[in-house]
This record gives sequence, C-alpha cells and structure tokens, in this order.
Amino acid sequence: MLEVLTGAGLASASGLNAFIPMLSLGLLSRFTDLVNLPAGWEWLENEWVLGIIAVLLVLELVADKIPAIDSINDVVQTVIRPTAGGIVFGAGTAAQTAAIQNPAEWWQSNAWVPVVIGVITALVVHAGKAGTRAATNTVSVGAAAPVLSVGEDAMSVGLVFAAILIPVLVLVLLLALVLMFWWMWSTFRRMRDRLKARGTKSPDVPAAA
Repeated sequence: MLEVLTGAGLASASGLNAFIPMLSLGLLSRFTDLVNLPAGWEWLENEWVLGIIAVLLVLELVADKIPAIDSINDVVQTVIRPTAGGIVFGAGTAAQTAAIQNPAEWWQSNAWVPVVIGVITALVVHAGKAGTRAATNTVSVGAAAPVLSVGEDAMSVGLVFAAILIPVLVLVLLLALVLMFWWMWSTFRRMRDRLKARGTKSPDVPAAA
C-alpha cells in the first residue's frame, strides 16, 4: 500500500509540473539518504540529467505563469507530464525511501505496471489542471494564471515530499487537489452564467413620444 501511495503522489505531482518530481528524486538520491534509486533508474541522479531537468523546470515555471503562453504550454505538456509520471512512479515505487522498507516487492513480476499506472495518473491530473486553467483564464482574462500556477507548484512539491516521507499524507493532498479543481470549475461556471445573464438581458426600449 505504501508503494502505491508513494507512486501515486509522485505521478500526481508530475501531472501538475513534470520536472519537480524528477528533479527532487534525482537530487535526493544523489545528495541524501532519503532516496536510493535502484538499478535501471540511477540515470536520474546523473549530473547532466539533473542539469537538463533543472533548465526545463525553469522554463516550465516561467511559461506556466504567463497568460496565453500557459495554455500553449499545457498542450505541449500533454505528452511530457504523463511521461514524467510514468518515470517517477516506476522509480519511486522501486526505490528504497525513508517510507519504504521492502522496495519493489509488489512490482517484481510486472515491471511495466507501475510505469503505465504513473502515466495514467499524471494524465488525469494534467487534464484537470489544463481544463480548469483554461476555464479560469477565460473568465479572468488570464489574470489568475500566475496565482494558480504558484499554487499548483506548491502542491506538486508537497505531493513529492509527502510521497517520500509520509505516504499516507498523499491521500489528504489528493483530496485537497480534487477539491481545488472542483472549486475552480464551480467558480468558472458561476461567472460564466453571470456573464451570459448580462449578455442576454433585454435592452431598455425608449418610451413612445
């Protein structure tokens, strides 16, 4: 169960930001004892890989906070975020972390299973993020993009460290994420209905002389 929660937390974090979980796993494995990546995933802690991921993370952080550009970025990330989700789910559930004492036992017979689950998990979260972001951008004329982006980045970081240190907390954060998406979508619908009501309101007819 801990392996599932760890993988789900990392993959969900990738659905919000593809590079925060990958960079976190690589750095923690390279410089701390919190994560020990297994054979086959050690490339994540390579200094060149970490450098490339760091550059891509900076580009992602900037692009996601610029109105209009964030929507284009979400289209591009439809491939990247699920791919990252598959990588970190596979690496995270096979790794020995502070929370997992018997790594990879659940996955040994089907090594591809965690990767596929990670891809699907990240894709679902990405779809929720992209959909609600497009909706809120419509009604706020893009003004909400930077604030929402910062919140999503913070949630991604929180999911990563919860997945590694306290996997049970992942359930709480995922519930909070669902509620956040629901609130954003509900807010969009209310504002859209108000705009429609104003647009369809009959104009005043001048009285006859």
